[in-house]
Amino acid sequence: MRIGVLGAGAVGGVLAALLDRAGHEVVVTARGEHADALRQNGLRLAGGWGESEHRLRVVGRLDAPLDLIVLATKAHDSAAALAAAEGLDGVPVFVVQNGLGGADAVRDALPHSPVAIGLALFAVSLTAPGVVEVTGPAPLAIGGDAAAVAVALPLMRDALPADVTEVTDVHGAQWTKLLVNQVNALPAITGLSVQQVVANDALRGILTESMRETARVGRAADVRWQTIGAMGAAQVRALLAGDGVAADAVPQALVAGMGSVPNPASTLQSIRRGRSTEIDALNGAVVAEGRRVGVPTPVNAALVALVHEVEHTGTFLAVDAAVAQVGPTGG
Repeated sequence: MRIGVLGAGAVGGVLAALLDRAGHEVVVTARGEHADALRQNGLRLAGGWGESEHRLRVVGRLDAPLDLIVLATKAHDSAAALAAAEGLDGVPVFVVQNGLGGADAVRDALPHSPVAIGLALFAVSLTAPGVVEVTGPAPLAIGGDAAAVAVALPLMRDALPADVTEVTDVHGAQWTKLLVNQVNALPAITGLSVQQVVANDALRGILTESMRETARVGRAADVRWQTIGAMGAAQVRALLAGDGVAADAVPQALVAGMGSVPNPASTLQSIRRGRSTEIDALNGAVVAEGRRVGVPTPVNAALVALVHEVEHTGTFLAVDAAVAQVGPTGG
């Protein structure tokens, strides 16, 4: 099949490499030094899903015919990225992004294209221009419009050396992934890995409370939580219960499945590359929905503000300073 990948960075690059490895024709968009490296030397895949080299055609605009478009940019870059797919309205689109509302930008740009949503639990890093590394092999879940799922699901099952499952309630699955993505903010603020954040009692307390706020907002919004990897309704119940020990165990169990390779999470990777982050589509989405349903989200709001502060200053906060600025947690 012929596949166009919009945004062949960390996640998009891994998917492009795996699809190429599976024998499909893959064209990609990329930017900056990474795009230059792809043109000159190709893409090198490293880490948990094997080592391989991939000569991919880097284009400024996708051209017909295509069987599938993969949108793997940060959520806030979607509209600009989709400009490269102009004229391909009707081609199925597979959105692999963090946050909520991933299909909205596609439907604005390509109103006749069916949309599938991919919820990736695997951890990947863009370690150098032209090099992507799988640091935490893990499953991928897919849901959405039947016509797009019918294309994306078998393709991903063929290409990925991991479990690829279908979810029936993609909105509920996105909220479950939003819970998982609570691990992004504190690494971006402190410069620490996810594993280091969870190992620190004070930072883990903040992370647990941000997850509890997310669970409360989801409950008020009548979210039907789906199971994505190790996160699902049982973990939501633990977060919502009054038992602090059970709630504290949720991020610990989450990080236990990440393995020993330090996981910087995607938001910290953006900070390190001097790029704007997707924090408004992660913790910011919790704040916005909390406002709509009348649920306070002070910890999530504080985390959003601190990530933006680090974006602007380029300076990470010491652990004590981060804890002090978030303020008391619990309840």
